[in-house]
Amino acid sequence: MLEVSHNKDERRSSFRLDMEKELIDIEWKDPEGIAKQKRIACIDFSRGGLKIDCDQAIELRSQVTIVFKAASPNHQKLHGFVLRCLKQSNGSFEIALRIHND
Repeated sequence: MLEVSHNKDERRSSFRLDMEKELIDIEWKDPEGIAKQKRIACIDFSRGGLKIDCDQAIELRSQVTIVFKAASPNHQKLHGFVLRCLKQSNGSFEIALRIHND
């Protein structure tokens, strides 16, 4: 689960916005198909994806829905997939999500 891809799409070269650990909601299905939902910290955001800090791993290539400001009637949903999932020394997981260009 913690493998690392080295293709050119993995690393985002566009401008990154520091999200100052703003809380976002994410939704995905685990390998057994069970729907999961978490409110987590977004570390940074760019045109191609975002980096999040999560207390659990999410399977590579899992489809993820990202919801910014879920409590607001003007919330925004984006869809993407897990590109990278790295366990940190503090036990949390740094997860890179690639946004779909729909």
